[in-house]
Amino acid sequence: MQNRNHDRGTGERAGDRRREERRPAVRRDRSRERIDKREEEGLREPDENRIEGRNAVIEAYRAGRTIERLYLLEGPAEGAMQTVLRLAKDHHTPVRFLTRQRLDQLSQTGKHQGVIAQAAAFAYAEIEDLFARAQEKGEDPFFILLDQIEDPHNLGAIIRTANLAGAHGVIIPKDRAVGLTATAAKASAGAIHYTPVVKVTNLARTMEDLKKRGLWFVCADMDGTPMTKLSMTGPIGLVIGAEGSGVSRLVREKCDMTAAIPMKGEIDSLNASVAAGVLMYEILRQRG
Repeated sequence: MQNRNHDRGTGERAGDRRREERRPAVRRDRSRERIDKREEEGLREPDENRIEGRNAVIEAYRAGRTIERLYLLEGPAEGAMQTVLRLAKDHHTPVRFLTRQRLDQLSQTGKHQGVIAQAAAFAYAEIEDLFARAQEKGEDPFFILLDQIEDPHNLGAIIRTANLAGAHGVIIPKDRAVGLTATAAKASAGAIHYTPVVKVTNLARTMEDLKKRGLWFVCADMDGTPMTKLSMTGPIGLVIGAEGSGVSRLVREKCDMTAAIPMKGEIDSLNASVAAGVLMYEILRQRG
């Protein structure tokens, strides 16, 4: 009797072991399914590390960004799409080919041009990186500070102009402001990969610290002094506020002067990125 019970117990344990040996394989298969689903669900969520558009993705590769996965429109590859595929092959980037309808569903900008890249996280720069950039060029620091800019198109356009106007970097606040989203990246036309962007906790406090290092600040304000009557040379920070509300009171109090853009039309305001561009080029003109 004891032997039979022992044999039965041994057989039950052996059966348990066989079942246990089979379970991990099932769990692993289901795990892979869950990973694929999470990946697709994640692509539907806003992600500042997604880059869309052929030229934007090409510039990301050329600037040294790490592309973790590439989603391309299925079908023949021509022109810039061939360049994207070549770069993906050179950098061993996994590629998935999707229908246009699927890409449209995953796109954050609505202008993916058949290319969506999931990049490694954008690395925000440090204030020291901006000073180092100015020193390398042998120039006085020229920084752009954005107060409560919430439109990613404006942010991207300002980064683009900052690059072209010779600014050494852009500083944005952590709260009540848009970050480096896919829309901002596309609007920057690749400039986001060359112009450092710093995110700070408190913009007013950052301005105080920068003043100790020799910078002075000019704030965009339609009630300020006409920009052509101001001297905007030397180490300078240009402060741009949100459309409508403008620069916040605490930030405005840290500015040394306010600059107005001459206007002769019937309306009395400019888009934030346009105003930033006009003032940046006035500073560039004065810097010579």
